[in-house]
Amino acid sequence: MAAVRSLPGTPDLPTLHAKLQGLLRFLRGALPISSAHTVDFYTESLWQELVDLNPDGVLAALRESAAEARPREEGSGFIDLPQVFCETSQKLMSTEAFALAAKYYSVQSLGLCTPFEQLLTALRVNKEQRTGENVKAIKFMNTKKSHEVQAMSELICSIADYYGLKQIIDVGSGKGYLSSFLSLKYGLNVYGIDSSNTNTHGAKERNRKLKKHWNLYHAQTRGDAHGPALKMPEGKEVQKEVKCKGGFESAPTNTLVTQDLSANVLPEFSKSAGSVIRQRQGNLHAQPLETALSLMDILPVDAVEPTSSQVHNTEMLEVRKWRRKVTTSKPSDSSIYSPLTSFITADSELHDIVKDLEDCLVVGLHTCGDLAPNTLRIFASKSEVKGVCSVGCCYHLLSEEFEDQHKEYAQENWGFPMCRYLKEERWCCGRNARMSACLALERVAVGQGLPTESLFYRAVLQNIIKDYYGITKCDRHVGKIYSKCSSFLDYVRMSLKKLGLDESKVSEEIIMDYYEKYKPRMNELEAFNMLKVVLAPCIETLILLDRLCYLKEQEDVAWSALVKLFDPVQSPRCYALIALKKQR
Repeated sequence: MAAVRSLPGTPDLPTLHAKLQGLLRFLRGALPISSAHTVDFYTESLWQELVDLNPDGVLAALRESAAEARPREEGSGFIDLPQVFCETSQKLMSTEAFALAAKYYSVQSLGLCTPFEQLLTALRVNKEQRTGENVKAIKFMNTKKSHEVQAMSELICSIADYYGLKQIIDVGSGKGYLSSFLSLKYGLNVYGIDSSNTNTHGAKERNRKLKKHWNLYHAQTRGDAHGPALKMPEGKEVQKEVKCKGGFESAPTNTLVTQDLSANVLPEFSKSAGSVIRQRQGNLHAQPLETALSLMDILPVDAVEPTSSQVHNTEMLEVRKWRRKVTTSKPSDSSIYSPLTSFITADSELHDIVKDLEDCLVVGLHTCGDLAPNTLRIFASKSEVKGVCSVGCCYHLLSEEFEDQHKEYAQENWGFPMCRYLKEERWCCGRNARMSACLALERVAVGQGLPTESLFYRAVLQNIIKDYYGITKCDRHVGKIYSKCSSFLDYVRMSLKKLGLDESKVSEEIIMDYYEKYKPRMNELEAFNMLKVVLAPCIETLILLDRLCYLKEQEDVAWSALVKLFDPVQSPRCYALIALKKQR
């Protein structure tokens, strides 16, 4: 391992505490907006209670702010908090000041992130880059997952090389995309641990089939020594993405590895199969994976018989024999991917799960709720775990130590807060605020707006339920029925039925009266939700800062950082927490 001082510098703990102080000061005024539930928007008069500004003006100011891609520079003429919220009423005073404050307290503006490329360069000091084959993951998963897996696997491989590790523990491995890619492309020994036996079984089958295709790909790259290679015709593109019925991701059994076979995968079968297999032994080329994994490679060997006279019978016989050989040969690589089923907590003993546990790197890609903080705790407490690379998600599923002051049960390891500073502050966000932290500002900024009408329908429905059924808090959820409804009337009827309420209490005329009454105020709801969207990065910053401070507090940790790994439009939960232990 190279000296840790060769890695990029990161903010120390006192600096992070100073940033936390400012963020908390802003959130104390803003949290009521983030904590409000949209369902209660009209029943609790949230606009009048928390904002009471012109909604169209608020929308215009927020849209202008969201469209500005460049974050504010740290310390660039920030505003005083009284300009944001009224000191007496606590209502929002200035939309522009609110937007500037929210942008200032984002991860990027606070200077918390270590640049991804800078970190990769530092990790590879005095080392040759281990890139494996030039293979694209996109053929085995959707575009979003491909983007995530390729970026994260490159970082994980660089960390493993830096520390001299070969074993990777992928917690919350799900369908095994990251695990398979780390094993096959980078030759790492990976244990994928997931609590779902269904996911584990599906990952095993998916990896088996993926490995079969991988071996075929490697055999083709050696075609000049062993026989003719199968090469797809160049320039043949299929514009429409195709779903294969042979057991892909969308199939109920989760038997293979892809949602889409996109362009350049499927040959034109109107041509004879002989046009696909025209390469002679003296003119062979190694194939990239996207051409190697054609439908011809998925079909049985004898599924397509060539009829073209361009292919001689003897050549075809050679091809068929060679294909049988490469598709049935056993894997020769030493990399391992072993999917395991286990429920991981902060107290989990990895030795009990992974029998041949050695010095390793623990990773997690979009680990849900408490699994993300528990991954960091496992890293801190287990001597075999030398590094961690964790990307969390589903903040609303985090357990909070100070959320319910009347709880009757004790829990040692809460999802939030983790660091001493926030524990001393007894800071609590609340589930609604954590839920709003999952909103994607970057997507809204590029035109992927919020589902305003469906949210409006639900808020008006709540008024009907309150007025006619006397229910102020409904324990049951309506769910995603908006897309199944043709009108507001249809929505209310279906919702009441799902909630088990007597539909005869409200006539069609009453329902439509509610709709007409609140329709002119739909812009208030839209503006309020935009306030929550703009505030979302601040709540996420608080959660990420909490985890980074926790890592900085560990005496055995030599280096820790927050890194923006993904494009936030493609993958809104785009930040990775990375840490390395001191060498002994």
